[in-house]
Amino acid sequence: MSFYDKNFRLGILGGGQLGRMFIQEAINYNLNTYVLDPSPDAPCSSIATEFQCGDFKDYQTVLDFGSKVDVVTIEIEHVNVEALKKLQSMGKKVFPQPEVLEIVKDKGLQKEFYVKNNIPTAGFRLINNKKEIDQHLDEFPFMQKARTGGYDGKGVTPLRNSDDLNNAFDCPSVLEKMVPFEMEIAVTVARNENGDVETFPVVELDFNPEANLVEYLYSPARISDDIKEKARKIAIDTANAFNLVGLLAVEMFLTPDGEILVNEVAPRTHNSGHHTIEGNITSQFEQHLRSVLNLPLGKTDIVLPSVMINLLGEKGFSGPAVYDGLETVLKEPGVHVHLYGKTETKPFRKMGHTTCTGNNLEDALRKAKFVQKNLKVNA
Repeated sequence: MSFYDKNFRLGILGGGQLGRMFIQEAINYNLNTYVLDPSPDAPCSSIATEFQCGDFKDYQTVLDFGSKVDVVTIEIEHVNVEALKKLQSMGKKVFPQPEVLEIVKDKGLQKEFYVKNNIPTAGFRLINNKKEIDQHLDEFPFMQKARTGGYDGKGVTPLRNSDDLNNAFDCPSVLEKMVPFEMEIAVTVARNENGDVETFPVVELDFNPEANLVEYLYSPARISDDIKEKARKIAIDTANAFNLVGLLAVEMFLTPDGEILVNEVAPRTHNSGHHTIEGNITSQFEQHLRSVLNLPLGKTDIVLPSVMINLLGEKGFSGPAVYDGLETVLKEPGVHVHLYGKTETKPFRKMGHTTCTGNNLEDALRKAKFVQKNLKVNA
């Protein structure tokens, strides 16, 4: 069935903010969107054509849900892959493909995939439990990453020396060698069924060390054209190695000697692409839609330099969300606020984001700092 048929159904596993912004683009194409999420008040619940409250990790629930739609996509990796494989075997279009999700949702399989496909990445060890870290005490420092279940900075902890072992996870993990780097950068790649590929310009990521979340995103990244092209090529090679259909966010480290190492990937829309709604010709959400429907991919050129900041719940506040200073920041030209429809705030919970556009990055950053100072998510 063609996507412009009035009975066409686009299924989305996950009903969070990524799905919400994706649906906002799908509405522009008159698409019927069907969402599965375990939370009855998920951000997508109020805007999807049909919202089903259910567990996207449960085999039968996912199988039944996918059987009722024409194309299945995701906004979160932690879904039942076996059910998606079954749907695919039944002729259902599932993008990204289950075999991609199977690798990406396990950080250990991710790292092994990079090595197998000659994709540059930091050295690593795989361990089954906390006790096995003792075998590598002479190899500090590491970042320990739980192989499954991590998100938004959770499931990751630094192990610089034996004093940090009290913070170590007792679960199957990746011990990734800490490498010195000048900055973290990201490239988002789009690829459709025809094999057409488009990349978004390289962005620079500045992390909040306490929350382990992006504090500032700069578009374009403040790096040389040679480094940009090198990062772009690595991102394309990674997407092609997966044979991915959809969107792939590729996060990378740039070392002082100009080496680029892939950190992690996400086969979906991603925090590192939120700025594209206002900052680029095509947003990452429209591009994901075009990719999974095998439409011509949109151009990704920068319209205006931009700086994106996440709106996080303030420390010490939990409860019904209150956005203090919203009217103040909206008086500033070029400030674009996106709230995610979450009614309850928690410390460091992503409640929204703001993209600040300007004539140059310095102008955009000035606006972003103004927003950060004046817009607070309290309870």
